[in-house]
Amino acid sequence: MLVLWKLREATIREMIQELHDPETPYTTVSTVVRVLEKKGFVGHKAVGTTYLYHPILQKKEYLKGYLSAIVTRYFDGSFSNMAAFFARESDLDLSELREVVSDIENELKAQRDNE
Repeated sequence: MLVLWKLREATIREMIQELHDPETPYTTVSTVVRVLEKKGFVGHKAVGTTYLYHPILQKKEYLKGYLSAIVTRYFDGSFSNMAAFFARESDLDLSELREVVSDIENELKAQRDNE
């Protein structure tokens, strides 16, 4: 998905070129893309004898669902517990935590202003 979000649309060969391991077999990437398509994350259109794939699910939508599931499963549904865990694991100091809170406040304010 990261490759498709970056390229916006691509053939299997173009996706392979973007991977960290360009030796990845064509059939492996093709299989993964077909699974993502069955799940509704990816779509395609025929171009000649090949398919051009594109993301249906945008990165922000995916992250929202993925992170919500992590918060629910591992942090008792508490975003605060998750944030505290990552702050401890990343060894953030108080000034860095204040910066994170400030960034969040600014983003929320911008969202409210755009509504």
